[in-house]
Amino acid sequence: MFDQWCFARKGRADLAPKYIFVTGGVVSSLGKGLAAASMGALLEARGYRVGLQKMDPYINVDAGTMSPYQHGEVFVTDDGGETDLDLGHYERFTSGRVSRDHNITTGKVYHSVITKERRGDYLGRTVQVIPHITDEIKAMIRKVGSGLDVVIVEVGGTVGDIEGLPFLEAIRQFKKDIGKDNVLYVHLTLVPFMQAAAELKTKATQHSVKELRAIGIQPDILLCRTDRYLPPGIKSKIALFCDVEEEAVITAKDVDTIYEVPLVFHREGLDEIIVKALGLEQRPIDLRRWEDVVQRVKSPTSSTRLAVVGKYVELKDSYKSLVEALAHGGIAHQAKVEIAWVDAEHIERDGAVAHFGDVDGILVPGGFGDRGIEGKIAAVRYAREQRVPYFGICLGMQCAVIEFARHMCGLTSANSSEFAPNAPHLVIDLLPEQRHLADKGGTMRLGLYPILLTEGSRASRLYGEGIIRERHRHRYEVNNDYLKTLEKSGLHISGIWAEKQLVEIVEIPEHPFFVAGQFHPEFRSRPWDPHPLFAGFVKAALDYRRAR
Repeated sequence: MFDQWCFARKGRADLAPKYIFVTGGVVSSLGKGLAAASMGALLEARGYRVGLQKMDPYINVDAGTMSPYQHGEVFVTDDGGETDLDLGHYERFTSGRVSRDHNITTGKVYHSVITKERRGDYLGRTVQVIPHITDEIKAMIRKVGSGLDVVIVEVGGTVGDIEGLPFLEAIRQFKKDIGKDNVLYVHLTLVPFMQAAAELKTKATQHSVKELRAIGIQPDILLCRTDRYLPPGIKSKIALFCDVEEEAVITAKDVDTIYEVPLVFHREGLDEIIVKALGLEQRPIDLRRWEDVVQRVKSPTSSTRLAVVGKYVELKDSYKSLVEALAHGGIAHQAKVEIAWVDAEHIERDGAVAHFGDVDGILVPGGFGDRGIEGKIAAVRYAREQRVPYFGICLGMQCAVIEFARHMCGLTSANSSEFAPNAPHLVIDLLPEQRHLADKGGTMRLGLYPILLTEGSRASRLYGEGIIRERHRHRYEVNNDYLKTLEKSGLHISGIWAEKQLVEIVEIPEHPFFVAGQFHPEFRSRPWDPHPLFAGFVKAALDYRRAR
């Protein structure tokens, strides 16, 4: 595979990239992000250098200020970008790392254009959607193409949405700008099976393509989301009415695991069609990585049940990367991971024992605000006292520190200034530079930071190295004034950001598994390369289950 990649780099280093634009129709949530990521995985398996980008029509500059209920999780990039959750799929399916430039929003585009207008860059001209907004969009697309063979761009929303029109116009112009042999349009649509008639219906797809063609875009490939393989007759009908080649009507079938999507697309011949349509050099494909992942997911040798204690549990997309990272931890041990979703407020109402009697591990993830916070702290206490494997992430680490300070250090009123700013023992507090910030967007500690691990700690053993780098998204930190008190009572500080001597990882050495980090390790986990903390947590849970 490395040899293929080197050959690809040598062969196309001086060429402009090809572009694939992915749109969606009929309904939202069909899986454009997974479809785009799977195409990237297939092309990368052929040795091509691939990049992916997401265009979101909302007016927010980024996803950072939106509630998880509005838009699912916020995926944080190495450079501190707060982006759409689909960028997580891109990283989990390909070997590249995305940046803030890989997520374009209407807000970001208009902010850039208006800034230029105020600066006088347009020299007195009338600033309009065409050409100024569309040119800005195209410039942002080209920005991520350097050094790549193929750039796959997902257009958020559904064809027909008014807010998406400037993006669709920009990608329509793109073919004219760089030539028809360098652009491919892929449209994801729905072909439902109607139980009453006992047949597949194609009219929704026909209307969706009609809407796209009215904008001036003729799709080259149709990905038809359905619950079964499309028979030749249905494919032929869709091809006829939508004016695409019959072989370019691809079944996007429901699968047992998302990591099976690249294999389904390959069986449908999608990667071969893309290679031919873009005039790419024919190369063999190596899908052993994906076949191994799918085999491990579908044929587990053991299982474990893990509790995730959160405040957004009604919308599972709020914890998308977390769910996948737990699955990766299971893949590492060929184990099935079952998640028990626990609303933190229900713990406050019912008590911890009512929710954790049948679980093998407890995880408290990140979050903001004081709702459910006492339930999360109660979950930490249960895990510590009952010696149940515990993993805390971001707020989950802060809750661990508060719980330990209250019940092991005698600081019964210990709290965070986020929840109780007048508490006498603020073991979690704002950094001085955060205290006078007025803007909320993009002002947290964001992105990749180095962490120095304590030699011999559980964290250093799991990582297998002394210095690591992890992604952050938070404002509050452990208050260093309480470190001696915490350590004296048995809480081990096993990771710090050396530059400012800030706590990054805490653990309890005498506990079977009690590890909590201030960062978000879920953002850097991949199915073929599970994050060591998730792999370690799942192993501890499996061991706990066997010992019960």
